Amino acid sequence: MALPTTARVVRLTAEPVGLPAPDDFTVTDEPLPAPGPGEVLVRNRAFLVFPGLRTLIGGGGAGLPLPRIAPGDALYGPALGEVLAAPEDGPLRPGDLVTHLHGWRDHALAEAARFTPVDPDFPVPLALISTASAGYGGLTRSAGVRPGDVVLVTGAAGAVGTVAGQIARLLGAARVIGTTRSPAKAERLTAELGYDAVLVPGERPFAEQLAEAAPDGLDAVLDLVGGEQLTAAVDAARRGARFALVGALDGQLAPGRRGGDAPAVIDSFRVVTLGLTLRGFTQPDHPDLDAEWRERLAGWLRAGRLTVPWTPVAGIDRAPEALTRLLTGDVFGTTVVEL
Repeated sequence: MALPTTARVVRLTAEPVGLPAPDDFTVTDEPLPAPGPGEVLVRNRAFLVFPGLRTLIGGGGAGLPLPRIAPGDALYGPALGEVLAAPEDGPLRPGDLVTHLHGWRDHALAEAARFTPVDPDFPVPLALISTASAGYGGLTRSAGVRPGDVVLVTGAAGAVGTVAGQIARLLGAARVIGTTRSPAKAERLTAELGYDAVLVPGERPFAEQLAEAAPDGLDAVLDLVGGEQLTAAVDAARRGARFALVGALDGQLAPGRRGGDAPAVIDSFRVVTLGLTLRGFTQPDHPDLDAEWRERLAGWLRAGRLTVPWTPVAGIDRAPEALTRLLTGDVFGTTVVEL
């Protein structure tokens, strides 16, 4: 079979004013070289749309673990693909499924080390490109969820939160509370994904809602939002509570910001007197996490104990629109572009 000689690639063409819009991107056909020594060619099946792109595109924040994206640059991110060509002396063969970070294109060419093989028996390969692994890492590494805990997950309707509530329950949490901007999403989270209560901060004072949902306080928090929700969570924490700070949606979804901050007023006296722990979580700090997550995710999926909700988008030409929909809250769960 002849290998493809062109690839469709999504590039940033203009620095967005406010939230990125479809007109800020182009989808172009570009030459695709033949694989060189040690290189693997992959046909992508799907790639992830994730809010962190707002930060990479917007130029906010400092010390980011991933390269920024400037006008003219191609977008990138987690993807699932099928190997078309690979070195004969390497571990990959045509037909193998792999995950990698060369998304936002229909074909990827890179060194073999850039691709991670997917076990042929893995039950839902697409689940491996979801950012739900960050929720697992935050709950197990930073927050250390224990049996009987009351757990809060802010930003519960996204890729991380829709799975994190289920993970918290699997880890033994006695009560799991979430937050979301949408009453309709709140209903889905309680009806479909096992949340005991889901709060909508804009409806009435968030601190008041939180006090009603967790009258005895919080033991563990997976914070994906920052801002006022983190402030209220600290105020609702009980002695020894552990916070995993994983996301910054308060800043990434704000049109007037650049996606690189989520300021919160923290009562430091309360942190000291109650012995609270606030720890930031990033996956590169935990190189052992990926293998552990893949094993546990496979087991939970096979047993029917966990589900990964999706918002699928058909075709690479709709990818820029999918990012806009994600940032304006018009999606639920993990958003993927299917090719």
